[in-house]
This record gives sequence, structure tokens and C-alpha cells, in this order.
Amino acid sequence: MWELFLICLGVGVGAGLLAGALGLGGGVVIVPALIFLFHGLGFPADLVAKMAVATSLSTIIITSISAVRTHHRAGFVRWPVAFRLGAGIALGAFAGAFVADAMDGELLARLFGLFAILIALQMLLAGRKAPEAGLPERVPGVTGLGLAGVLIGTGSAIFGIGGGSLTVPFLSWCRLKMQEAVAVSSACGLPIAIAGTLGFAVAGWNETQLPEGAAGYVFLPATAGIVLTSFPFARLAARLSHRLPSATLKKVFALVLFVLGLKLAFG
Repeated sequence: MWELFLICLGVGVGAGLLAGALGLGGGVVIVPALIFLFHGLGFPADLVAKMAVATSLSTIIITSISAVRTHHRAGFVRWPVAFRLGAGIALGAFAGAFVADAMDGELLARLFGLFAILIALQMLLAGRKAPEAGLPERVPGVTGLGLAGVLIGTGSAIFGIGGGSLTVPFLSWCRLKMQEAVAVSSACGLPIAIAGTLGFAVAGWNETQLPEGAAGYVFLPATAGIVLTSFPFARLAARLSHRLPSATLKKVFALVLFVLGLKLAFG
């Protein structure tokens, strides 16, 4: 258990940095790390992926609170957009937990890897186009944001991420500034995490092979270790992101997604 705790502290550092600086929602670090860790602990193979995803979502609750407070104080959170998007996200995240419970974990990982590669390439290629400065925003209305939120929430819960890999590209397409897109993504990570965690807890509540310390599919000892470091590092990274130009954030975000996608899709 001590080894588990120390490893989770390190995982939390990486998760916090990604969540705060890039709006990536630290699940891109947490899920692969926990899959490896849970396999090493001898957890039932058919439950490992579900537990990794569920535990990742539980840690994002605290990480999101830390990051969004910093973004809000800097004035980058567009709350009307965040609330409208977040309503659909909460619904989609709760449903997504039950979808994930019914699917094969390895297939989900490979599909997400391919999707991450496509998103990363799109953002890198878009960065080579002429700047879109001066063009008006194209943010959808209440219904459009709600539907987008349902799709983002469902996908995020299935893959155990905070939604940044879906929310940031969507808001970038809406022509929000990158700092605003990251800030809104951080705010939307909270309803994803809460609804998704609740869904996985309910979906796995009657599973008989879960180890001690699990609440449904959520493994609480790992949650505690990751949260201890992800919380302060998310806050630190969020402050750093406000000092970087939008183009730099986009490139870093895209490169992280690309590497992640290669690892998940092709091992």
C-alpha cells in the first residue's frame, strides 16, 4: 500500500500540471498509470480498466476545483458558456459511465488513442493557417452547447478524462481565445468528474470481485494519493498558462495528445 501511495503521488504531479496548464484533465496521465498499477496489484483483469477510469474521474473532482479557481481569478472563465455546456456534460458523463461498464476496456483505449491522434493533428495543422484574429466568435446557442456537452460528457466518462481533449478543440473551433477555452474546459471538468464518478460507483456497486477500499469501481486509496499532489500542481500550472501565448499552448496541447494517442492506439 505504501508503494501504491508513493506512485500515486507522482501520478498526481503529472495530472495536476496537465489539468491546470492545458485544460487536459489529468486523466490522460492517470488512466494509463492506474491500468499498469492495478494489473501489478493483481486486481481482476476484467475490472482493471473500469477501475482506472472511475478512479481517474474521482481525482479530477478536486483537481478541477483547484484549476478553475485560479482561472476564475484571472478572469478567463466564460461562465455563461461553461454553465450551458456543463449541463449537457453532467447528463452525458453519468450515462457514459454505464456505457463504459458494458464495453471492452482494451477496445476503448485503442479507439480513444486514434481519436486523440486525429484531434492533435487537426490542432497542429490549424496552427499553420493564417491567424483568425478579428473573426467573430461562433458559439452555439443553449441547445447547441447542451448537445455538445452531452457528447463531450459521454466520451469523457467512457475514457476517464476531464474533458479537455474534447472541450478545448470544440471551444477553439468556436473561436474562443485559447486561455478562455482552457479555463472553460477546467470549469466543465467538475460536472464531468462528479457525474462520472457517481455513475461508476452505482454501476459497480454490486460487483463482487472488487478489492477492499473500492466504492463501486472507484478505488479510494489511489484517489487519495493522487489528489494530494494534483491539487497544488494544478493551481501552479494554471497560473503559468496565463503567461504563455495562445499559439504555444495549442502546440503543447496537441503534442501531448499526439503522444498519448500513439501509446494508447498502438501500445
